[in-house]
Amino acid sequence: MTPHPTRDRSVTDRGLLSAKAYGTDRYLAARQSLYRWQTPRHDLPGIVVNELVGVRGAVADVGCGNGKFVARVREDRPDLYVLPMDVSPGILGAVPGAAVADVQQLPVADGALGAVLALHMLYHVEDQARAVRELGRVLGPEGVAIVSTNSRTDKRELEQLWRRAAGDVLGVPEGPARVQLSARFTLEDAPAILGSVFGDLRTIPLPGVIEVTEAEPVIAHLASYEAWADKAGVPFRETIERARERVDEVIEVEGVFRVTCLGGMLVCRRAVLT
Repeated sequence: MTPHPTRDRSVTDRGLLSAKAYGTDRYLAARQSLYRWQTPRHDLPGIVVNELVGVRGAVADVGCGNGKFVARVREDRPDLYVLPMDVSPGILGAVPGAAVADVQQLPVADGALGAVLALHMLYHVEDQARAVRELGRVLGPEGVAIVSTNSRTDKRELEQLWRRAAGDVLGVPEGPARVQLSARFTLEDAPAILGSVFGDLRTIPLPGVIEVTEAEPVIAHLASYEAWADKAGVPFRETIERARERVDEVIEVEGVFRVTCLGGMLVCRRAVLT
């Protein structure tokens, strides 16, 4: 059986992350692309820029990936000095000025930043408490940390689709769960983890519904987990193709395949003493 997602160390395996999962932006881009079919369409980089109003000086995007947020902040806030960082050097090739760095030990002086971004990445960190302490350490007294992740209820239809497709391949009613990245740091868990350092937390919920009229966006999303294929407990490609057939069947009957989403951003500051 597949390990419980919260205990699956492959999600934090730095070698796997650097060489397979994020050696390029291929898989990340596939996961990001599914949201083109979401209603409402949340402008995530725009939300970040709005939360940076009043911030001055330097901003680090820790775990910046392919630089989607870096590019927008640089465009909209040229007055800020943006520091892109990621543990995976291969994904940083198209991100100007990026450095390889680990959020558990940031190469930044105490209190040097006006803001730090940790967007959909803390679930990949082995020692989350240490990472959160680092986020707090590098911020100035008025600094803000912006963190994002998904709810444990996010995209449940994809989990159901995978398990039923896996069951079809294995000849059983339902197959094993797929690797779920955000299960190690969900929107529900995040306040307790972040609250060890930040006393002022504000959550921005980002709900939506994805509707597709062809299977490919959903299948590309599922296939983007290929780096964890050997953890699936089922033949990966065969399960992907059976999932495609199942999505096609739903679309033929209902006209669309729907996926309900719930992500969120947490805006974190130290408590103001009165």
